[in-house]
Amino acid sequence: MSLYDNIRRVTPYVPGEQPAGKVIKLNTNECPYAPSPRVSEAIAACDAGRLRLYPEPDCHTLKEAIAAHYAVKPDEVFVGVGSDDVLALAFLTFFAGQKPVLFPDITYSFYDVWAKLYAIPYETVPLAADFTLRPEDYARENGGVIFANPNAPTGLALPLSGVEEILAKNPESVVIVDEAYVDFGAETALPLLKKYENLVVVRTMSKSRALAGMRIGYAFAAKRLIRAMEDVNSYTMTTLSLAAGKAAIEDEDYFQQTLGKIIKTREETKASLQKLGFSVTESKTNFLFARNPDIPAQTLFETLRKRGIYVRYFKKPRIDEHLRITIGTDEDMKQLLEELRRLSKR
Repeated sequence: MSLYDNIRRVTPYVPGEQPAGKVIKLNTNECPYAPSPRVSEAIAACDAGRLRLYPEPDCHTLKEAIAAHYAVKPDEVFVGVGSDDVLALAFLTFFAGQKPVLFPDITYSFYDVWAKLYAIPYETVPLAADFTLRPEDYARENGGVIFANPNAPTGLALPLSGVEEILAKNPESVVIVDEAYVDFGAETALPLLKKYENLVVVRTMSKSRALAGMRIGYAFAAKRLIRAMEDVNSYTMTTLSLAAGKAAIEDEDYFQQTLGKIIKTREETKASLQKLGFSVTESKTNFLFARNPDIPAQTLFETLRKRGIYVRYFKKPRIDEHLRITIGTDEDMKQLLEELRRLSKR
C-alpha cells in the first residue's frame, strides 16, 4: 500500500488566467472599476495594532450591515470568505443525503468539484438547446438543487416565476440560488425567502461591488438554515474584509453608478459584436457569451491572447464554440472590438 492511496483526488476547478504585465483582462469577470472610496477610507481607519487580535468570530458588523441593506434579520444572513467558501459550506451542510443533487450541465464548474470532494452524489441536468434552464426538469426526486441565476458562462437569467416553480416542486430539498451576477439585471429570489423555507440565496462582493481581492461572500436563508451553516463553519473573515464589506454595502450611490456604467458598456458591446456577425446571448451579467459562426472560438481566444487581450474559452461540449467576454472599461472594449474587426476581415 502506498502513502498516496489514501489521498483524496479530484479534478480541480480551473480559474481564469491571472497574467502579469500590461494586458486587457476580460477573462475573470472582475469589476473594471475601483471599489467605493469608502472602502479605502474604512481600511485606512483600521488600527494596524488590532490585527494581532482575532477578528469578530460572528462577523456581526458585516452581517448587520447586509441585513439592514436588504431588509432582513441578521440571523438570516451568513458571511464567508468569498461566495466560493459560502457555497462549499452550503454543499457540506445541506447536501448530506444519499439522493443526487441536481444542477445544470452547463454552469459554474466548481459545483461538481465540491460534489466530488465531499462525496456527494449528483446528476447534471441538460440545459435546453438555447441554453435556457427548464424548471420542469427539476421536478423529480433529488437530494438538493443548485443553479446559478443568472447562469455562468451563458449569462442567461431564469425569471422569478421559474425559480419559484423549482422551489415549490422541491419542498423537502434545499434549493440554492447562486446570485453572483444578479445585480447586473436579473430578478433576485430574495422576495421568496418569506414564502419558502427551503431557499438559500448566495451572493458575492467580488463582481458588482469590486471586491474580488477581499473575498467576501454571503448568503440569505431561514434562521434554521443559517444556524446549520454556522455550526459547520469553523473560521471567520479578516478584520479588513469585514470593514471593507460594510463600507461597500453602505455606499449605494457609488454601487448604482458602477452598475450603470457596466450595463451600458455591455449593451453597446453586444450591439457591436452582433454587427461583426457574432451571436450573443441575452446577458444579465457583467460578461457576454458570444460565438462567431465563421471563426472557431479557440482560434479567436488564442489570437487575442497573443495580442494581449485575455477572454475565457471553455473546451467543453456544447460551449466550445463560444467565448465568455468580461465587460471592461469602454477603452478595453474598444480595443477588443478593433482586434475582432481585423480578425473578421481575414
